[in-house]
Amino acid sequence: MADTRVRVSLSFAQLSDHALSSFAGGVIDGLTAQATVFTALPVTVATLTTLRSTFDQAVATATRGSTTDTALKNNARAALIDALRKDALYVEIVSDNDLAVLLSSGYQSTSTNRAQAPLGQVQVVAVENAQTGELKVRIQPVANARSFLGRIKAAGSEFGPSVSFASSRAILFKGLTAGITYTLQLCAIGGSTGSGDWSDPTSHMAM
Repeated sequence: MADTRVRVSLSFAQLSDHALSSFAGGVIDGLTAQATVFTALPVTVATLTTLRSTFDQAVATATRGSTTDTALKNNARAALIDALRKDALYVEIVSDNDLAVLLSSGYQSTSTNRAQAPLGQVQVVAVENAQTGELKVRIQPVANARSFLGRIKAAGSEFGPSVSFASSRAILFKGLTAGITYTLQLCAIGGSTGSGDWSDPTSHMAM
């Protein structure tokens, strides 16, 4: 019989610095929302938040090019990845082969029998105002999606370049103009065709 166990993907360790921070933010959001499910995390959400903040600050400082600053950034990155790995293994155990529960944590999945199949169309659950000029999008989990692409436009204009998001829990459009209504779409990346269909257009006013 084929092994169809659902496992947490640990490929986040290979993400770029920016993408790793976005991924960590999605995990923090997911674990916060599912606090009644993942009740005994090896690394608490508060600690993850602190490690991510430390990493973000180190990344910003490292742009000055100092050898010491780069070393501190690498140390902060390693600490964040180590914490994410510990919680990933716990999430896999608690999920108990339930893909929906696993994805709700903000982590992505992999499988020892991961047959390639077309990804489904992204379903937008809600669009919320985050900070000024930002729209945060919540979607239903898409099994086996590696990442997501988003595009957005103001009324009467064309879509700009697509934006990549590492996690379904980290979809945030930034740099928008308050008072303008925007239309956005998302699609999942991966599967046998490389990507799923774009979601139905969703409109929301930036604040």
